[in-house]
Amino acid sequence: MRQTIPKIPAQSRHREILGDFTADRQVLVLISMALVVGSAGAASAWALIKLIAFVTNLVWAGRFSTANFSMADAIPGPWMVAAPALGGLAIGLMARFGSEKIRGHGIPEAIEAILIGGSRMHPKVAVLKPLSSAISIGTGGPFGAEGPIIMTGGAIGSLFAQCFHLTAAERKTLLVAGAAAGMTAIFGTPIAAVLLAIELLLFEWKPRSFLPVVAASIVSAAWRPLFFGHGPLFPFAAHPDLPWWGLIACAGVGIVAGLQSGAMTRLLYAAEDLFDHLPLHWMWWPMLGGVMVGLGGLIDPRALGVGYDIIADLLSGHMVLGESLRLLAVKSAIWVLALASGTSGGVLAPLLILGGAAGWLEGQLLPGDASFWALLGMAAMMGGTMRSPLTAVLFAVELTGNMEMLLPLLAATGAAHAVTVLLLKRSILTEKIARRGQHITREYSVDPFELLRVSDVMVTAVDTLPATMSVSAAASFFASGEPRHKSYPVTAADGRLIGMVTRADALRWRTEKPHEQETLYDALSDTALALGHPNQVLAQLADLMVAEDLGRIPIVEPGTHWIAGLVARKDLLRIRSTVTASETDREAFFGRTAKDPQSA
Repeated sequence: MRQTIPKIPAQSRHREILGDFTADRQVLVLISMALVVGSAGAASAWALIKLIAFVTNLVWAGRFSTANFSMADAIPGPWMVAAPALGGLAIGLMARFGSEKIRGHGIPEAIEAILIGGSRMHPKVAVLKPLSSAISIGTGGPFGAEGPIIMTGGAIGSLFAQCFHLTAAERKTLLVAGAAAGMTAIFGTPIAAVLLAIELLLFEWKPRSFLPVVAASIVSAAWRPLFFGHGPLFPFAAHPDLPWWGLIACAGVGIVAGLQSGAMTRLLYAAEDLFDHLPLHWMWWPMLGGVMVGLGGLIDPRALGVGYDIIADLLSGHMVLGESLRLLAVKSAIWVLALASGTSGGVLAPLLILGGAAGWLEGQLLPGDASFWALLGMAAMMGGTMRSPLTAVLFAVELTGNMEMLLPLLAATGAAHAVTVLLLKRSILTEKIARRGQHITREYSVDPFELLRVSDVMVTAVDTLPATMSVSAAASFFASGEPRHKSYPVTAADGRLIGMVTRADALRWRTEKPHEQETLYDALSDTALALGHPNQVLAQLADLMVAEDLGRIPIVEPGTHWIAGLVARKDLLRIRSTVTASETDREAFFGRTAKDPQSA
């Protein structure tokens, strides 16, 4: 019998050049596109801030201006209740007849678009989200601008990406690049914006996505002095002068912030459940939330609006005990109720205020300046609530320009993160998505299929059929009552692989009588065959099995085509149990007793 090498389909012949990363020159195209998206994100952030200031001045001062307006100057009265209610009504109408995606603080919607929607956002979102947020915040809503600008910047990146032939992963990269650019422009925190993208939005750690996001954040930071001026948003020059137990106190502030974060998250979704039981269409809920916001404003007008002036006061020491207590109570209540009602606005600024106020109060009992502990409370509240501790640390440093705070910030945010992870299965961001029937995991790990070789999982004791077997004998073999595999490798006398014969082949041959006297060699030698190699990365083989719709692939030695093994779907599924065992099975390798069965 003459020897032949099976024909190999294109998917098998293609061998990727292995390396640390999978990025190719396409990343240069994405970087160049990210520069455009970053510039647009910075411009949209400036436009949103000006729009919020315009609505605020119009509503509370009766003037056409984009100058900063502090809600401390607002006069309590009937209008303080009516204005947020009317703003909520406008948002409810916009959501009902425009796009429901504008409800909430924007980050869950961005995550959903990335993970579920193929990173495609509708043009309505890019227009209605900033407009609704400006109305909400300008009429007194206790929110920040960062959530809406993340949503708006993401929409700009998504819409720009949809103008080109890009993959869903590439669209995601530009969506996140726009979001990071918007955050950079608002706060002047490019490194924290990149970390937020990694910890919260990208759901991967690849140069293909990392480098364009970096480019967008850098170009946004370059535009920022033109739009917002130079320097950190909240300069803070205090130096931590802690006693020997100071880092323990920092962790304690983090634990309190974690408990505070958990309580706020539970209260928020309990309030959402209450709104769900109202006998009213959800369009009216923001108006009801606005009434509650206004009532809170009668108690403390400073609790309304963005509150960046409050953050500045907490960090500069211009805060008194009674005001801090009142602000913490009122801001917490109206923020929870307003956000639960489905109005539009961000969560980051309120979290900074609530965490900062709690930290400032704790600072009355701790050594040093209370402003130092307020900053720790801000970062810990952000890191614990958003489950982004590294982002919170760098955010606080870039926001204040104080690098000496790194270690205390790390202790506080790490402790807060630990508390919220252990207390809550979902964060304030992912709980909303989970309630819509989607599951999200925030843990990143290396794909075991990228680490293992085919030789690690292949079966070496392979059942084969001889190439000299007749077609009729093969058909009878599969038709017998004994258990059979769905397919078998066919080998020559010297062990070379000729092809694969399946039960479907045998069924076809039984209906084609003229072929019954042929051998398997005659029937299979000209058939294209998908092959694997022992040293091949398992991920490549899994991709081949999906592309060719195969349940079993023979593994051959390169060059000789001698069969070395076989990989079936069940062998791939078995890897899952191995990974699970590495996470759950505990064992000690030192200090075993003689009775320990593993010590034998």
